[in-house]
Amino acid sequence: MQAVQTAGPRTARAHGPRREPSVDDSPPAPAGSGLSCSVLVLNRLYMAVHVVNVRRAFGLLCRELAEVIHLEEGKFATYSFESWREISELRAEIKLAEDDWIRAVNFEIQVPRVIRLLSFDRLPKQKLHLNRRNVLARDGHLCQYCGRHFAAHLLSIDHVVPRSRGGETTWENVVCACLACNVRKGGRTPHEARMKLIHAPARPKRNPMLMLKLTNPKYKSWATWLDGVHWEVGAKE
Repeated sequence: MQAVQTAGPRTARAHGPRREPSVDDSPPAPAGSGLSCSVLVLNRLYMAVHVVNVRRAFGLLCRELAEVIHLEEGKFATYSFESWREISELRAEIKLAEDDWIRAVNFEIQVPRVIRLLSFDRLPKQKLHLNRRNVLARDGHLCQYCGRHFAAHLLSIDHVVPRSRGGETTWENVVCACLACNVRKGGRTPHEARMKLIHAPARPKRNPMLMLKLTNPKYKSWATWLDGVHWEVGAKE
């Protein structure tokens, strides 16, 4: 086991601008399963570059392309897949509520929160796509007219200035709206429909999906690698 000082992230910033980590688009695992978790991926320079699902993370670990980064007593320690399996066996009897586990045939292994690629030091140029998932994440799954929270399938994307009136599909002109409010507004502007927006739509400075993840206590260790960083946001493709 090799100790890694927390100064790692600050040192890495000197190598170039931070880019926005992308989020894996793989289909989600069943809710409540350890496989439904996400794992933050760092490059060799300890810079966040990606978010993947657990299956992909363990695939990288098993092929010895990555190592686990785990916070212990204020310091980060690194583990290979085998050493992480061994320490997981020791922790299995004192599981914490915020931890997630996967059961194999002969053993249980803890889901890592952060892994580091051992040979990748480049930063891919990422753009934040303007799509339904990111708009819903930006608005917190709240209808921007009635302020109520809805499941994703009960929400729609509304153009503040309707497309029939020349409104464009931009971050500044689309909001999350429930089906009832969308129907009520119709092809009118909010002023014409006597409906008030809760928040004015704006281009996000951070990846909305990552911001949602950071509100979950189980991903609090990600903050070390993500806090204070303002990633570049690309235009709609």
